[in-house]
Amino acid sequence: MIIGYARVSTEDQSLDAQLDALERAGVQRIFADKIGGSLRERPELDRMLDQLRDGDVVVVAKYDRLARSLRHLLDIVEAIKAHGAGFRSLAEDIDTTTPAGRLVFHVFASIAQFERERISERTKEGLEAARKRGRVGGRPPALSAAQREEVRRMRDIEGRSVGEIATLFRISTKTVRRA
Repeated sequence: MIIGYARVSTEDQSLDAQLDALERAGVQRIFADKIGGSLRERPELDRMLDQLRDGDVVVVAKYDRLARSLRHLLDIVEAIKAHGAGFRSLAEDIDTTTPAGRLVFHVFASIAQFERERISERTKEGLEAARKRGRVGGRPPALSAAQREEVRRMRDIEGRSVGEIATLFRISTKTVRRA
């Protein structure tokens, strides 16, 4: 079955152009949401994914109607694939039911992976540069060195409970265990 998905960000916007494009593409059933794409909870998208069967094809007018980011798009298309279904975007001419379409989609995926790795590298470089200048990132420690020592003494020598110590120092039990 050819299944369509359409989305607009607000109630004021119209789905008409997307619906027309999907109908021209031969879509037999359409799921539509009127909700911001950045929100993960889209009831019609979830319903569509739940009802997918092997051999179905999900069609969208443009891929940004399905997802706001390339990473999110890759995740959704992976979920579609897990149901044995294909994905097709009309505007970008992507069709994962064909070898060429899968190639284009994998190029997208590779670019997204490359960009994630570059962001990670730049973040690490920035943190290293800051450390060389004497700046330390991250959250400040919950306990001073003296407090850590006291927590260890109370926990290990006095045998007090982790919960009691956490309450006393106003910290989490995890912090007590790490001390």
